[in-house]
Amino acid sequence: MPHDDAHSPAPGVSFVMPVLNERAYLEHAVASVLAQELDIPAELVLALGPSSDGTTQLAQRLAASDPRIRLVDNPAAHIPVGLNAAIRASRYATIIRVDAHSELAPGYAARALATLDRTGAANVGGVMHAEGRTPFQKAVARLYNSPVGLGGGAYHGGTHEGEAESAYLGVMRREVLDEVGLFDETIRRGEDWELNLRIRQAGHRVWFDPQLSVTYWPRESWIRLARQFRATGAWRGELVRRFGRRNGIRYFAPPALVVLVGLAVVIGALQMTGVVSGWPSALLSLLVHLPILLYVALVVAVACLPGGGGARQRLWTLLVLPTMHLSWGLGFIGGVLRGARDTVDASRLGTQNTPLP
Repeated sequence: MPHDDAHSPAPGVSFVMPVLNERAYLEHAVASVLAQELDIPAELVLALGPSSDGTTQLAQRLAASDPRIRLVDNPAAHIPVGLNAAIRASRYATIIRVDAHSELAPGYAARALATLDRTGAANVGGVMHAEGRTPFQKAVARLYNSPVGLGGGAYHGGTHEGEAESAYLGVMRREVLDEVGLFDETIRRGEDWELNLRIRQAGHRVWFDPQLSVTYWPRESWIRLARQFRATGAWRGELVRRFGRRNGIRYFAPPALVVLVGLAVVIGALQMTGVVSGWPSALLSLLVHLPILLYVALVVAVACLPGGGGARQRLWTLLVLPTMHLSWGLGFIGGVLRGARDTVDASRLGTQNTPLP
């Protein structure tokens, strides 16, 4: 629903950032925001969830050292709730969403503001460029930057500027947010896609500018990655329940892989016990086992391609790519069948992060 506000925001930029257990990343993310060179007023509003790793104390120290930083509480810990709290507390006419696991490139804000003016769009986003430190994180980052890993959305490496379905993070006109409503707080993941859907349905444009770049640091461990992708898949399944065919066809590839793997296990067991044999067995193998073998070949090829890093990174790629697809696909199927319900991204609840250099 539209968000009522008693005053018109002043000219300027409000960066908004939901934060939970980000002690290892927060200071770098904040520094990248404060380093943006603008000729209009700017502020950074941090929405603090109930962190258990010292993040809140760090945020308080940062706020004490720079008057541009303001703090609001997000006791629910959910991203859209925190974003809305930060937006409501903000003072300026342009909202720039920032993730605590990200770092804005120099000139990002100025370029985004120029693109907003030039295109008349309501929301502008750019490229999410993933980076890693350890061999595991580098493997994840490489797959994030590849269409094989995350399905080829424009913000994962697109080069053509133009109208888009959604925007990574987003540089948004506050007046449009007030018109269409803020983030839907019943959606825990994919809240940006849903907001951009409402923006487009209201007759506004969402714009992709490949010259805008944000560095993103993926999860640091296999279990966190699996949890993150399962939660994201579950909420995409929920969005399919709510919005049906407005969701792109690419979202159905991972659940199709999960179904194929399940069928391959069942059919393999029937073949081994002799329940299925002869030409029916050969036909089933062609329909089910062959696509699985082709997928395995694809995973191996991706790991072996130039740019795959050292031996450890390539070995991690062999595990990471199917983990991303299968975790997302399992979550998606559950989300479609029974709804996402109270599914949360449990990868954000841990407290052990590897410090940035």
